Amino acid sequence: MQNKAKLIQGNQAIAEGALYAGARFFAGYPITPSSEIAEECSKRLPKLGGVFMQMEDEIASMAAVVGASLGGAKSFTATSGPGFSLMQENLGMAVMAEVPCVIVNVQRSGPSTGLATKPAQADVMQIRWGRHGDQTLIALCPATVQECFSLTVQAFNLAERFRVPVVLAADEIVAHMRESISLPETGELAVIERKKPTCDPADYKPFLPEEDGIAPLATYGSDYVFHVTSSMHGPEGVSNNNPENAAWRVDQLHRKLERYREEIVLTRHYETDGELDVLLIAYGITTRVARAAALEARRRGMKVGVLQLITLWPFPHQEIEKLAKKSKSVVVVEMNYSGQVAGEVERVLDSRDKLKLVNKYNGEIIRPGDVLAVL
Repeated sequence: MQNKAKLIQGNQAIAEGALYAGARFFAGYPITPSSEIAEECSKRLPKLGGVFMQMEDEIASMAAVVGASLGGAKSFTATSGPGFSLMQENLGMAVMAEVPCVIVNVQRSGPSTGLATKPAQADVMQIRWGRHGDQTLIALCPATVQECFSLTVQAFNLAERFRVPVVLAADEIVAHMRESISLPETGELAVIERKKPTCDPADYKPFLPEEDGIAPLATYGSDYVFHVTSSMHGPEGVSNNNPENAAWRVDQLHRKLERYREEIVLTRHYETDGELDVLLIAYGITTRVARAAALEARRRGMKVGVLQLITLWPFPHQEIEKLAKKSKSVVVVEMNYSGQVAGEVERVLDSRDKLKLVNKYNGEIIRPGDVLAVL
């Protein structure tokens, strides 16, 4: 059967992607500019036998998502800056307890309430470091409405496969723009289910990884009775303050992602073959700005390529380093004050003098002309 073409908004595509991936639980609180995701789920989930819950706040929303996932449902929430800040403690719980779930953060301009309807890309560091302690997670960033759909499916797949929270870090422009996308038929895109235990219930240890480095996850209410705590715990899930166990536990949270880095870290290249005068690095909506600027620069005779960062965390250090070595200069294009991605890029360059930043933080999108002025 031919794929279905549909003209939809980015937020609607995210909801479509979640449902395609098998999400059947949403808990959230309406907040601009992500509210259309909740609205769509409130209409669609009950018809699919799922559950939509509007919670009293984002703290409760994240707690409900964790509980629903442990209960066996693919679960997610959607929010923006202030709400994402409130979610951090329970998101940390999800990391520590290795609970698969997806958090959509449609980034808007801050600080605080800020410009509630305007775009930004200023949550990059909060997404990575917003929780306390040595923790890590996965973050993906769409640049098109089609990617809003496909990366949402990918977010659920990564969450379920690696027992880890995944953040979909859209920005307001991508979330609210409308484009014609192709919706795949059921079964056309891979949909991954979490690994379940096969041992005798009496032998089940919920945090003991198997040979692939991932621990199987049973469902609350099944024959497998197990304990989950936010405190440091051992393979059995029971609190354990032993220093050796603590080191093992923190190592495990990181090691399972480092082991499968090639599967997790996604980038896309545009005109990056051969030696380059300039390598433009961008993510989200600024990818499209960078591509437009690169096309014009090439028309003027400059060798300019674009590297789109699809995975923000774990950070694509290796991919950037490889391209930067054959580029005379590197320009990062992002909508925040300090250059949050630019700072990470700087760490892998052989010379700081190679790096330039094109940024904007006034609630307006960067334009191709802004990039060309630097080129």
